[in-house]
Amino acid sequence: MQTNESEDKPIRLSVLGMRCAGCVSAVEGALRAVPGVVSADVNFADHTALIHGAVDPNELRKSVQSAGYDAAVMEELEDLSSQDVLEEERYRALMRKAAVAGALGVPLMLGAHLGWFPDLGTAAGSRFWSWVALLTLAVLYYSGGHFYSGAISTLRLKQANMDTLIALGTGAAWLYSTVAIDFSSILPAGSQHAYFEAAAVILGFINLGSALEMRARGKTSSAIRQLIGLQPRTARVVRDGQEVDVPIADIGLGETLRVRPGEKVAVDGKIIEGHSSLDESMLTGEPLPVEKTVGDDVIAGTLNQHGTFVFEATRIGRDTMLAQIIASVRQAQATKPAIARLVDQVSAVFVPVVVAISVLTFLIWLIFGPSPSLGYAFVTAMTVLVIACPCALGLATPISIMVAVGRSAQKGILIRNGDALQASGKLTAVILDKTGTVTQGRPSVSRVVAAAGHEEERVLTLAACLEKGSEHPLAAAILAEASHRGIKPKAVKKFQALVGRGVMAELDGHVLRFGNELLMTEAGVDFQALKNVMAELAAQGHTPMLLAEDDQALGLVAVADPIKPDSREAVSQLKAMGVRVLMVTGDNPVTAQAIAREAGIDEVRAQVLPQDKAQVVRDLQAQGLVVGMVGDGINDAPALAQADVGFAIGTGTDIAIESGDVIIMRGSLLKLVDAMDLSKATVRNIKQNLFGAFIYNTISIPVAAGLLYPAFGLLLNPMIAGAAMAMSSVTVVSNANRLRFK
Repeated sequence: MQTNESEDKPIRLSVLGMRCAGCVSAVEGALRAVPGVVSADVNFADHTALIHGAVDPNELRKSVQSAGYDAAVMEELEDLSSQDVLEEERYRALMRKAAVAGALGVPLMLGAHLGWFPDLGTAAGSRFWSWVALLTLAVLYYSGGHFYSGAISTLRLKQANMDTLIALGTGAAWLYSTVAIDFSSILPAGSQHAYFEAAAVILGFINLGSALEMRARGKTSSAIRQLIGLQPRTARVVRDGQEVDVPIADIGLGETLRVRPGEKVAVDGKIIEGHSSLDESMLTGEPLPVEKTVGDDVIAGTLNQHGTFVFEATRIGRDTMLAQIIASVRQAQATKPAIARLVDQVSAVFVPVVVAISVLTFLIWLIFGPSPSLGYAFVTAMTVLVIACPCALGLATPISIMVAVGRSAQKGILIRNGDALQASGKLTAVILDKTGTVTQGRPSVSRVVAAAGHEEERVLTLAACLEKGSEHPLAAAILAEASHRGIKPKAVKKFQALVGRGVMAELDGHVLRFGNELLMTEAGVDFQALKNVMAELAAQGHTPMLLAEDDQALGLVAVADPIKPDSREAVSQLKAMGVRVLMVTGDNPVTAQAIAREAGIDEVRAQVLPQDKAQVVRDLQAQGLVVGMVGDGINDAPALAQADVGFAIGTGTDIAIESGDVIIMRGSLLKLVDAMDLSKATVRNIKQNLFGAFIYNTISIPVAAGLLYPAFGLLLNPMIAGAAMAMSSVTVVSNANRLRFK
């Protein structure tokens, strides 16, 4: 029984110490090596691992620790909130390490170039540089300890990554400098130099880059936490004729629950008594509340607005729609393909090659070099490692991303991780939600039509009088339009809200009715003269509502959610870029088609549920398309997470925002085009940086090994190697800063 439970219920770990995408394979390999593990997927975005199988969580943690990382078991869903704290702690730790390294490295670099320090080989120099060596060793331990331990761990796994490069470069600089303090006499002329500042500054740069990249990645665990927050902690259950409040976990199938105005529905079910109006925007994304009566389904997490009703629980726990949405977001985040990092891929080959060249250089100079051969061998071997230090290589990607993220923020675009920035320019298909994305998300009066012999202003005035006491979103739109026109609605008497039909009341001795065709038909009101206009408005995606005084139709008021002013232009620009544009919405086909025509969108999918939106994304991805999803509602969260890049509208729900990789703060779809353009420029910039860094190493390593010495008598001085390494970093940073003018 216990084994089955562990097989059915996945184990979630919070993984500490991952610094790059290359760490994912190391952690996954360690987890999959544990007996009993069926599958293990590491999510680098939120530093968690999802493990299936009958296995002891403590064994999983020990295995992760043996790989050079740490892990903690996440027992409850709410534990995800601790991830934000851990991320902030990691960020501050990296910034502290960068500051400590810089505090030592920068003064040493200035002093070395300005001649402030005593020379090696002198008594004063020996004392001074010995203290510097100890200080540098302390900095290497504090600011670079995680790199060295990571390098050792990857070595045990027969792998190499950025940790290996950093450990080799900084370790070589410190070792050479320490040897040079007491044995400078055996070194070739011009090579008696200490490079402690290089080791410190390298660590400062790398830690700073890692911290900035981490901050750009943002807080990703908030999406799940806020989704969980939609479900109430307790619910009012009717048991043995008594109403009692019980925890959600204690609700069983078939139980009877009561929901009062302003409360959230606790589990999925079917209404058996009463009627109400529910806000289902978390499910459909539509702002208009849905009328519910006996026999209708209700969904966990939806908000009851007005009436009281009783329903029977039909789905509980993990089976509710809300739980399925949470699971969809989790699965999409865990299975999202990571953007391959060229640096980590090449490092697996680059590191062994550099080490081999260094060893070979040492042996050649030791055997065939001039006297003192040991000195020449040591200098050339160490110079190879110093000049191959991956400072520029490590900065190539995070510096470009940092600059691009800052530039995008100025344009109202918040990018949550570097992978999204790189992938945005590769999109070949974009899915747009309708409400709040293509449209403004706020219903407004689109047209007022008066019947023959009546005036538009009176129609709107009477409609406003009726809706004055209503909390319906359509009522808010009518009252807003009346206020805009300077109309002050009067108070009515005997106001009634008629579920599924409209409202009615008395004013100045007349009975006023305002609602749909059913309301008018029941009251015997003749509205045939307005039918053509109603059909025309409905075809355009508007919602027409009839107004009658006693038994006479006075006219109608149409309400619609208009498209944003720049939606059509944005769609046009996306098409010009060769991007396939689709609109996927939970709204009805007539309204969806009308909005799509107005926005210039050719492909439409209507009446689509949240899980199905994510399936649409998967279907397009299966066709080989790189898919971007743009949405603003909770219902868009699974699709936002499933997409290669999720664009959340900043004016939408917090959960949609937390699920998105890129947040468009001002709600304009033109920002999507800007993000894609900036992505292309950034990817070009990163490639330029990487190309420059690799070309630098390709040319400089043979020179450092002494390739030019036999023909020209030229031997690269380690000081020049250090300067060249520093210049390569300056070049990378300068090139990245060009993005500020994009």
